[in-house]
Amino acid sequence: MQQNGDMARERQEMVAQLELYGIRNARVLDAFRTVRRHLFVDEESRPYAYSDGAMSIGFGQTISQPYTVAYMTSLLVERRPSGRVLEIGTGSGYQAAILDALGYEVFTIERIAGLYEAAGRVLDALELPVQRRLGDGTLGWPEEAPFDGIIVTAAAPHEPRTLMSQLADGGVLVVPVGDLGSQQMTVIRRRGERFEHELFHSFAFVPLCGSEGWGDNNE
Repeated sequence: MQQNGDMARERQEMVAQLELYGIRNARVLDAFRTVRRHLFVDEESRPYAYSDGAMSIGFGQTISQPYTVAYMTSLLVERRPSGRVLEIGTGSGYQAAILDALGYEVFTIERIAGLYEAAGRVLDALELPVQRRLGDGTLGWPEEAPFDGIIVTAAAPHEPRTLMSQLADGGVLVVPVGDLGSQQMTVIRRRGERFEHELFHSFAFVPLCGSEGWGDNNE
């Protein structure tokens, strides 16, 4: 995993670019300086790991561009700075590693077995205490609920009601909601049995598949 070295300079350049794009949270920026993104992509992609673009990780999935990860993470950190966080869509494992670097107790679910296994190998090699599950992320992780934060790294066709029900009181859900072409980043905070909503910028994510997401044929 060290073929490209530590790539500290490239990581610092990425953080400087994130600051130019408006990411201001010092804890988030420190996490991005710490986590070695190049370890979460394949050998051929590593020279480009710190460019601000999404990259294929196989199985029709991508590792989101650093700005998108930083943006979503900032929305969570600024509203729920600590606690237990569930990630829906492990993908490469990079977002889970960022959350771990921020001090959260991290749980993550991936529905694609190949990605689940690949991310697990990287997270284990880094000795990160991330709890992982293979399955339908739209159903959450009821045995471990409630969560202080939930972050969904795929496009939901509507508010994920089951995930909302697994938030702790005061807990925050960060999720892109919309159609397959464009989604609006949405923050949902639980207040007892009431839910407050904040709407932010538009993004384009791969679809959230599962029983409460898009079908495998995106229907």
